[in-house]
Amino acid sequence: MSLDTVVEDIREEAHARAEDIRTEGEARAEEIESAAEADADEILESAEREVEREIEQLREQRLSSAKLEAKQQRLEARRDVLSQVREQVESEVADLEGETREELTRTLLDAASVEFDDGEDVHVYGRSEDEELLSSILEGYAGYEYAGTYNCLGGVVVESDQSRVRVNNTFDSVLEDVWEDNLREISNRLFEQ
Repeated sequence: MSLDTVVEDIREEAHARAEDIRTEGEARAEEIESAAEADADEILESAEREVEREIEQLREQRLSSAKLEAKQQRLEARRDVLSQVREQVESEVADLEGETREELTRTLLDAASVEFDDGEDVHVYGRSEDEELLSSILEGYAGYEYAGTYNCLGGVVVESDQSRVRVNNTFDSVLEDVWEDNLREISNRLFEQ
């Protein structure tokens, strides 16, 4: 074998080896590229799922927030209507006149008088517009006297120094009790659904 033949054999062997290495490299590169594409597809799908989840979560939060805001606005509107109804009732009670006002005032005074013993000096207060009415009614009660004004819609505040008792039987206090006791029913009637 000549030197040229040996060189040629080595060269062919080196080319063959280089071709094998190149083929192996290409195959490995294809494997890496394929794995990278699969990873990229998986990452993309995961990111899309995450974005969809976040969008849905944001949609739910906004919907929940909108529902809460609408509920608060409904409640505020109901409170406003109830307040208007209350003011209207107070106005109508304050405007009661004649026999109706006298009868209610007498009833409230009678209910208050059970708290006081006979012979006590009893002071009765009422709204300034009812002074004449109260003075007239008190003529029938021994030891009772009109003692001055009380800021109210009507009715009486009765007290005695001897027993240290004070009874608030004003239209306001009765209205407050009736309003509180019947608020649910009032609301249901106003806002039937």
